[in-house]
Amino acid sequence: MSSFPSDPIHGTHPDPIDHFDRLPDSLLLLVFNMIGDVKALGRCCVVSRRFHALVPQVENVVVRVDCVISDDDSSPSSSVKSRGSGPFTNLFRLVFGGIVKPLQALGQFLGPDRHSLNKTLTTSSSLSVGLGGGDDGEMDQGGVTHHSPMQVLRNFNELRFLRIELPGGELGIDDGVLLKWRADFGSTLDHCVILGAASVLNNVHLQVSEHGNDGFSINNINGDDNGSIPESFYTNGGLKLRVVWTISSLIAASARHYLLQSIIAEHKTLDSLVLTDADDQGVLCMNGDQLEELRVKPLSASSASKRTLVPALNMRLWYAPHLELPDGVVLKGATLVAIRPSEQSASKKEISDASWLSNAFEEPYGTAAKMLVKRRTYCLEMNSF
Repeated sequence: MSSFPSDPIHGTHPDPIDHFDRLPDSLLLLVFNMIGDVKALGRCCVVSRRFHALVPQVENVVVRVDCVISDDDSSPSSSVKSRGSGPFTNLFRLVFGGIVKPLQALGQFLGPDRHSLNKTLTTSSSLSVGLGGGDDGEMDQGGVTHHSPMQVLRNFNELRFLRIELPGGELGIDDGVLLKWRADFGSTLDHCVILGAASVLNNVHLQVSEHGNDGFSINNINGDDNGSIPESFYTNGGLKLRVVWTISSLIAASARHYLLQSIIAEHKTLDSLVLTDADDQGVLCMNGDQLEELRVKPLSASSASKRTLVPALNMRLWYAPHLELPDGVVLKGATLVAIRPSEQSASKKEISDASWLSNAFEEPYGTAAKMLVKRRTYCLEMNSF
């Protein structure tokens, strides 16, 4: 990066030129925003004082969580869980493992007391420096410090777009089963879309019959007989299974929403927040209006656990025993559920089913949603929980 032009008179070399000094801050910030990843930004911090001054101004940050510690595993001697074991898994404490060096760099350059931080960082057995320079990190038995997203993000002053990625989806499902959800929240649930299938097959044509029932009342909404749910769906467990999928997805979404409160309160510049997982099982989204709504109107917490209270809901369900997609993928027992709070008026954010539901998922599952909403629609209701 440096050049040493010769002095034509004396034949000596002047001080090396740092070509980064020729780049404007705006261009460097553009590069940092394209990097996004908080670990990589931590490494950038050690390059120069100029870089350490610019990193806190990054607007677009991606935080990838390496492991999750449940609420019951908060002691230093507790084991670290790489992913949830079921829909009721605690998600309230997110931690980082294996990123000590980038966090050291961030703590060193972004912390309020650099001298004390340098002293702390020299002792590997007592690593407790987060991005904000605090001492609220936790160590496991191996001496590795774990940091919550709130700690790591503390000194990003201009944060606008934040994406947090969990190591895996928290819903434990059998191999071959498809279960995806997307939920939008303000201070409470705005709407949620769930897509499920008993199995996913490629280029296979099967004659399928589905099973089910659970005693829920389901009312037919106007539609023709094409795409009607077979009688066996009500009597052999199919409906019950899909109700479990729905409740589990809502619990997972409300638990994620609950843990975001402190981050949203601290970063008032946020315009977009996404909390997803490496398995692409569930996505929680909040836009600028929804983020501001949560700041103004605090969420209602569930009395049973640390998650947001799910309001009374209206749900629409579409079902196909056998759904063949244009690319040859076949979904057995394909189910789409669209969820909105009961109190939400019909005029509020009214979006056609085709656009709202199909845009919730990547292909080929967006196409699956478009195909399912053309079938007969069924209505369910669920109380607050």
